[in-house]
Amino acid sequence: MNAALGVLGIWLSFAAAVVGMAVEGWTLARQRRGQPADPRLDGRLLAPVLMAGMVLAVAAMERALVTHDFSIAFVADNNSRGTPLLYSITGLWSALAGSILLWGFLLSLFVGAVAWRFRSDAADPVVVWARLVMNGVAAFFIGLMVGPANPFAHVVGAAPAQGAGPNALLQDNPLVAIHPPMLYLGFVGFTVPFAFSVGMLATGRVQERWQTETRRFTLVAWTFLSVGIVLGAWWSYQVLGWGGFWAWDPVENAALLPWLCGTAYLHSVLVQERRGLLRVWNLSLSVATFSLTILGTFLTRSGVIESVHAFSDSTLGPVLIGFFLAVVVVGFGLIAWRGDRIRSPGGIDAPLGREGAFLLNNLLLVGFAFVVLLGTVFPLLYQALKNQAVSVGAPYFDTVAVPVGLALLVLMALAPVLSWRAVSAAVLWRRLAPSAWAGALTIVACVAAGVRGLVPLAAFGLGAFAAASALRSIVLSVLASIRQGRGWGRGLVARTNGGMVVHLGIVIMAVAITAATSFAHRGELALRLGKPATFDGHTFVFEGLRTVRTPAKTATEALVKVDGGGVFRPAVSQFAGTNSEVVGTPAIDSGLTGDVYLTVTELGGTGPATAAEPFPGLPRGSVAIGVVIEPLVAWLWGGGLVVGFGGLLALVPGRRRRPTEPASALAGLRRGSAAPAPVDGELPEPVGAGGPR
Repeated sequence: MNAALGVLGIWLSFAAAVVGMAVEGWTLARQRRGQPADPRLDGRLLAPVLMAGMVLAVAAMERALVTHDFSIAFVADNNSRGTPLLYSITGLWSALAGSILLWGFLLSLFVGAVAWRFRSDAADPVVVWARLVMNGVAAFFIGLMVGPANPFAHVVGAAPAQGAGPNALLQDNPLVAIHPPMLYLGFVGFTVPFAFSVGMLATGRVQERWQTETRRFTLVAWTFLSVGIVLGAWWSYQVLGWGGFWAWDPVENAALLPWLCGTAYLHSVLVQERRGLLRVWNLSLSVATFSLTILGTFLTRSGVIESVHAFSDSTLGPVLIGFFLAVVVVGFGLIAWRGDRIRSPGGIDAPLGREGAFLLNNLLLVGFAFVVLLGTVFPLLYQALKNQAVSVGAPYFDTVAVPVGLALLVLMALAPVLSWRAVSAAVLWRRLAPSAWAGALTIVACVAAGVRGLVPLAAFGLGAFAAASALRSIVLSVLASIRQGRGWGRGLVARTNGGMVVHLGIVIMAVAITAATSFAHRGELALRLGKPATFDGHTFVFEGLRTVRTPAKTATEALVKVDGGGVFRPAVSQFAGTNSEVVGTPAIDSGLTGDVYLTVTELGGTGPATAAEPFPGLPRGSVAIGVVIEPLVAWLWGGGLVVGFGGLLALVPGRRRRPTEPASALAGLRRGSAAPAPVDGELPEPVGAGGPR
């Protein structure tokens, strides 16, 4: 029953996507011949059918997982009778075919959202093209489920009485219920700006409003992806037992790449909205961002890399890389075809202005994305050409990440105080001075507190510099709103302030990452029952072992009292299922100033000692634990929440403005002319101080 309903839903959605492409293509053909659209053929009506089919398929799979329907191979391989309800539900995205099902479901929601959002422009050729492209992407991913990635395939032979169960690492923390869907929403959401970019290029109407009209969809996708990446780092920290949160794993990089290009796009599209510039650049970023989501899908679902995050056994590699190449060829081919027609009418006339800062920000982000992409795919290309394994480690990425991160902090401090026009050095310093003093005093305070090291001091100082600049912008926005009689709330809840809150969140994360990576202390302790041991100023007392058995798992816990306070229980666990592995479960004492992170590395007397063990011959009744002392780790998770809140705040509609002409077209503007009206509480800069020179 579950399999039949699921297959019905998949075929219904696939048919809706394919027919939708045909209907939109027919509509475009009629428009090209100057004929009106056929009212009997409305492609928008197929969006609800597409969504209904995906809802049916997802509901059927969830029912199969919750009821342990082991006649379905996916359920038998990724579920067991002892799997708790939460992890039975999350089993949907715990393996390849289910993850493609989730992708198709979320994409169907975006198809429906676009059909609804642009219902008043339904016949516009750009919108028709966008719907055609989105239906094409949906047909591809749903077609994978019709063919090689069928999530409802039956088991061969009789259904097993007990399933294999999910991967042990995917049933050890509830973050698995949030992190993957957030990432998928981010990845899938970037389909919308790509589809509209194709529509604009196909029709040649790149100078119109569509790039900024779809900015909100891009912002939604970017916010979900940002929070998803932070939650993934938190999951890694909570589950993997290594005490870290980012290792430049290829799958981690696969999520970072579209985030970097999407961040660049959100900044540069503001320049197009305000000044009508960077059209080619924005279209290229839109295509690149979506292309990188497909490349990330290839990396995680093709089996070409070995990673704790990747799906290993897969035959989808050639299909996915083929789709990636098709997206790149179509997207950048259209950009090359349109050529000069899409070029902006002017250039950046004032490098020492906000558009200049945004452009430099874009170059840093895209340049860093290229470095990450090169380091990620180089081992794959080298192995394919030389048949030899090679790895690119963290030092390669850190060499570029550190200076780029510091430079971005500087730009985050500068951008809010810059005008869209040129600004004199005197005016710029007057606006920057309070923030610069905040950064300088922070460095002095850190040195007085004993902090040493060029990179940490620079990161802390520049972080305070950028944070103070963002807070200044928020305060000025609120004061301007009060003076205009709109109240402080309207001044606070504004799109511009959303960006500043995002900046604050990124600063908090940068400070946390710097502190945790620069000042962490790692060690291993052999603990005997009742005898205290010290490490990095902390005292640890081993109080014995405890075995805990539940239907879901069996865990051996080491009871360790830290600093005379509460007892922490790092453990080794084995979960229900026929092929469950033994995994470590860390115990974390987390606080605002830092974390104490404990893992079990060896249980005394549980097996023969070998020279490879960290403590060979550890006596029975004792334990070896790994200890990591990391400052400010909790700030990283808090910063991610602030980024998510800022993204939501930036979705608040603001007053629209038409793009102004480049400064070269305003050469006749007199010094006494009126300044443009403020947007979202942004204070206008006096023309005499910041206007054209």
